[in-house]
Amino acid sequence: MKVSVVIPAAGQGRRMGGSVAKQFLDLCGEPVLIRTLRVFLDHPLISRAVLAVSPGTEEEVRCLLDRFRVPAERVTVTAGGKERQDSVRNGLDQLEEEWVLVHDAVRPFVTRDQITSLVEQVQIHDAAVLAVPVKDTIKEVTSSKTVAGTLERSRLWAVQTPQAFRRTLLVQAHREGKKRGIAATDDAMLVEAMGVEVRVVEGDYSNLKLTTPEDLVLAEAIWKMRSHGYDQSGTRV
Repeated sequence: MKVSVVIPAAGQGRRMGGSVAKQFLDLCGEPVLIRTLRVFLDHPLISRAVLAVSPGTEEEVRCLLDRFRVPAERVTVTAGGKERQDSVRNGLDQLEEEWVLVHDAVRPFVTRDQITSLVEQVQIHDAAVLAVPVKDTIKEVTSSKTVAGTLERSRLWAVQTPQAFRRTLLVQAHREGKKRGIAATDDAMLVEAMGVEVRVVEGDYSNLKLTTPEDLVLAEAIWKMRSHGYDQSGTRV
C-alpha cells in the first residue's frame, strides 16, 4: 500500500507576526516544518511527501532539508500557489500514489497512531478527517458584533489535519471546486461539495495549529514535555 502526504507550506503566517513565515520558526532546535515532516517520514505507511512552498523558495527549502538531514529522495519540493487550495492542487500534480494525506505545515504534534487510524479509515470510506469535539459554546455573530444564534455544541467538532483521501477523488474535488469557485478552508469541504461522505476520526487537542505567538509558546511546552517522556495529559510513557 502506498500513501503520500501533501504539505502546503506557502503561507506567510501574518497572525504570527515577525518577518519569518511560521512554518520556518524554530521549535526547540528545528524549524516547525522539519518537525512536522519528520512525523510522516518516520511512519512506515508513508512513502513520500510533497512540500508546496512559496514560488521562488524551492531551492532554499531544499537546502533546509539537506541541512537537517531529511532524505531528499522521499521529499518533492514544488511551487505552491496564492491560496492554500492552489498549493494542495499543485502538490497533487506531483503524485501517483492511490492514497493521499493533506497536512498543515504548522501542526507538528500529529502522532503515528493518528496517521495509522486515518489510513485505515480512508481505505473503507475514501475520505477521512481528524477532529475533536469543541469545548466552548459556539455562537454565530453578525457583522455588527451581535449574537445571531447559538449552535448546538454536541454536534460540533473542530476539524484538524491530516485529512485522508483516495487521490483520484481529491483531484476531482479540487477540479470541481475550482470550476464552481468554491473557496474551501479545508480539503474535506471540497469533497463534501461533491456529496461524498467524510468519516471522522477522533484526534487530540494537542494537535494544535501554530497560528499566533501564544501557540508557539504552548508548542514549546508540549515538545519539551514529550521529549522528557510524558504525553499530553502529563502521564509518563
